[in-house]
Amino acid sequence: MSRVLIVGAGLTGSLCACLLRRELQNKSSGESSRNSPGINEFLHRAAERGILKPRTVYRRSTTQSDNRNYITPLGMSSVVNTSCLSQVSTSCSWCRVFQKQGDSKTFDAVVLTMPVPQILQLQGDLGNVLSVQQRSHLDTVVYSSRFAVALFFSPDVVLNFPWAARYVSDNQCIRYIAVEPRKSNTGQCSGVGPSLVVHTSVPFGVEHLEQEKDLPPGLPQPISIKCQKWRYSQTYSAGLSGHMTVLERPLLVCGGDAFSHSNFDGCVESALSVLRVLTASL
Repeated sequence: MSRVLIVGAGLTGSLCACLLRRELQNKSSGESSRNSPGINEFLHRAAERGILKPRTVYRRSTTQSDNRNYITPLGMSSVVNTSCLSQVSTSCSWCRVFQKQGDSKTFDAVVLTMPVPQILQLQGDLGNVLSVQQRSHLDTVVYSSRFAVALFFSPDVVLNFPWAARYVSDNQCIRYIAVEPRKSNTGQCSGVGPSLVVHTSVPFGVEHLEQEKDLPPGLPQPISIKCQKWRYSQTYSAGLSGHMTVLERPLLVCGGDAFSHSNFDGCVESALSVLRVLTASL
């Protein structure tokens, strides 16, 4: 059986791995392979398992209209995880990958779904096998950067906002605000206070990503603050067909929102595109 490595456990990588496992199980059991699911089927299955939940609470938005929106009641960790890789080398029939601690293994196919800057930072001969056109596309991918800040308040604090979440267009610093647990509509837990999640704007994030910021004025004093520097938020570039086949033998494929479009649907579309390449080649 072919050995496949999928690097990056974001939405694209984790969904591709799940669907590929099902394809291989169907083949080994002699069952006829179903067509790959579309985005709607994936959303339906995730909702059935409680991973996704349609958002029903009111959102005040000054720039966007309400379309199909979901929340993750158990957090994004219920959908994704992380992985670590330092080097990719190829031969005529296999790819050898090295982890940061030095261990290495060989695979018949490798899929890279991490952010493009991390792909380009990989050691090995990846730079030599990229065509001029492929390298040009990767070099033009630009990511927005921002801060994501969570403010946790004591149980006696009441956040009297008339909305559960909103986008902000008239502030140079803040782009998005959400109140939990009101946004996820999961109900307040006994002894646990509310929390406020704030995403900064892209220009603010680019300018201040390497700086520490003070608490915004006019809010109650939180009991805890968690600030995440979101270096690779969304991509400005979009294109290709959901993937980039760097090599056909051994199979080396890049996927993710940088090869489709930068939102939930784009990640799913990229996973399905990579899956088609894998099932056709293995």
